[in-house]
Amino acid sequence: MRLRTPLALLGAALLLLVGPPLLTTGSGADTGTQIPGLRFMVPNTPGGGYDITARTAAKNAEDAGLTHNIEVFNLPGAGGTVGLTRLVNEHGNGKLAMSMGLGVVGAVHTNKSPKTLADTTPIARLTEEQDIVVVGKNSPYKTIQDLLEAWKKAPGKLPVGGGSSPGGPDHLAPMLMAQAAGIAPGAVNYIPFDGGGELLASILGNKVAFGVSGVGEYLDQITSGELRLLAVTGPQRVPGLDAPTLREAGLDTDFTNWRGIVAPPGLSDAERDKLVGLVRKLHDSKKWQESMRKNSWEDAFLPGEKFGDFLTEQDQRVGSVLKELGL
Repeated sequence: MRLRTPLALLGAALLLLVGPPLLTTGSGADTGTQIPGLRFMVPNTPGGGYDITARTAAKNAEDAGLTHNIEVFNLPGAGGTVGLTRLVNEHGNGKLAMSMGLGVVGAVHTNKSPKTLADTTPIARLTEEQDIVVVGKNSPYKTIQDLLEAWKKAPGKLPVGGGSSPGGPDHLAPMLMAQAAGIAPGAVNYIPFDGGGELLASILGNKVAFGVSGVGEYLDQITSGELRLLAVTGPQRVPGLDAPTLREAGLDTDFTNWRGIVAPPGLSDAERDKLVGLVRKLHDSKKWQESMRKNSWEDAFLPGEKFGDFLTEQDQRVGSVLKELGL
């Protein structure tokens, strides 16, 4: 993810290619991407951004004949650090990978996790995605200006929900919004949920005043009218969505999330290269390109060691922003 504010510039973590157990008609033998017994871990609950991206990617990999029989499983907890710990403990396992993103970067800081992303093998960053500000269809807030006016008057009385732990994208976005609106970040009543699926139920049930999540997670609910889209957090409007940017709403900030894939430590060069090669072929496939357009994901592909350098930079920036926000 990428934050742009006068205060700091932030980016964040990407997601994994994952899906339910799949069978494909292609063998992948001619591409050298077959990894029998490959398993993908999603470190939060079903229905969230990691989960959607992972399952989309797995289906696309199947359609492209890159590999088969991918097992996808969810291991939620502590903002993704439960899954991260499991991954790091699978030292040398070249048949396991994990979807991740900015949320995991932040959770490592806020949960003081003994295992960090520096302990993993970086495979690739896949996508960037804007966050969105949404309310339920029966909400009294018709526009982002309506919401901001009420939020400024009583920030603690308007709970905001996000699908990530403190330090993650859905937490940092409203904190930066608050700062730009003249609201002390510490006064914000942020309620974390373990993924977008849990958050959606709370928005629809009016348990939170508004929610912040990835644009690709709630497109169906926005289209059906169950959710009202008030704003997007990136530097430009999202094609096909009728919503202003935060800057258009008068807030001097913007923010984007990113997602990618990491693997356990201790892989051989051949095992690492095969995983990177699989994701590279996925990225180049027509199905994946179509999925990115459909979900309003931006291409942010960054493989191997370059992704590792990016993770180091992101870790430092997230820590700096959390400190500057007093969080």
